[in-house]
Amino acid sequence: MPDASLYSVGQRQRRMPINASYIYYDCMYTRNLVDEGNGRFNLMVLCWGEGHGSAIHDHANSHCIMKMLQGKLCETRYAWPEGSEMKNDAEELKELEKNTLDINEICYINDSLGLHRVENPSAVNPAVSLHLYSPPFSSCSVFNKQTGQKSTCKVTFWSKYGEGRNRQIQDARSPEDN
Repeated sequence: MPDASLYSVGQRQRRMPINASYIYYDCMYTRNLVDEGNGRFNLMVLCWGEGHGSAIHDHANSHCIMKMLQGKLCETRYAWPEGSEMKNDAEELKELEKNTLDINEICYINDSLGLHRVENPSAVNPAVSLHLYSPPFSSCSVFNKQTGQKSTCKVTFWSKYGEGRNRQIQDARSPEDN
């Protein structure tokens, strides 16, 4: 279970509106940094265009609390791949559960609960979610659903503190939708 202070931050957010300057959409979902929490956490607004989704990923030993601000998201949780990383046998990741998150709902994940993928199931409505990661991380592992093979993915921000980032940084980013 996460530190109680993380949960209380999620609960307090019910009363704290998010400024529109943190809402950025692109051809993939976007991560928009709101606060770095003196190195103790990252608070981000993630914007999900119609049909956009993350890769299946871990959380680099971090705790994550997510709250829905607009639209709906579908979270699919997976078991960690079995066996060693040197294993040559391809094995599809096992789906554990699937949940739909509506406005104002809060969920939690860390690596002990498995891997997950988050996606906007709507073909017509965007979605916005607030994420608190503690401790913050600069990279995580992404996983191939069919083989369980993992690779490292650098975490990037589309905007920081409401200001757009360098477009070259965004264009160089690896695609994460799958």
